[in-house]
Amino acid sequence: MNSRYRYLTVFLVLILMGCNPSPAAQVNAPQEDLDAIRQTTLDYIEGWYEGNAARMERSLHPDLVKRTIRDNQLVTVGAEEMVNYTRAGAGKAYQGDKKFSVTILGVYNDIATVRADSPEYVDYLQIGKVNGKWVILDALWTGKQSK
Repeated sequence: MNSRYRYLTVFLVLILMGCNPSPAAQVNAPQEDLDAIRQTTLDYIEGWYEGNAARMERSLHPDLVKRTIRDNQLVTVGAEEMVNYTRAGAGKAYQGDKKFSVTILGVYNDIATVRADSPEYVDYLQIGKVNGKWVILDALWTGKQSK
């Protein structure tokens, strides 16, 4: 392929890339909503590792459904169980480095999808604005593989 066609190909690829917005471009929400979504997610993961049931509880909708796949079976817990596990200190048992990452994948009106990375888990969270407050409605999680 001569250089003329190479430049034309690169030019067309760049144009096509501009026509397909990246996931980050889909996060178009007021800053106060983005901050509240991030805080809800941090209350969830930091509350877990702190054993802070109040933070956990305020991050969750009472009808939360949290799921994982274990031995090819779907395992489900609810908000009350998560708060009780947190209160009992289940997350405090982890003694390693506690670094967290919150990635808001998308927001549309009163719903959002967030990826929450903690030292041991990856959670995909569906968060909704209910009665003016962002809360976690659904969570799908898995454990991280040991390195």
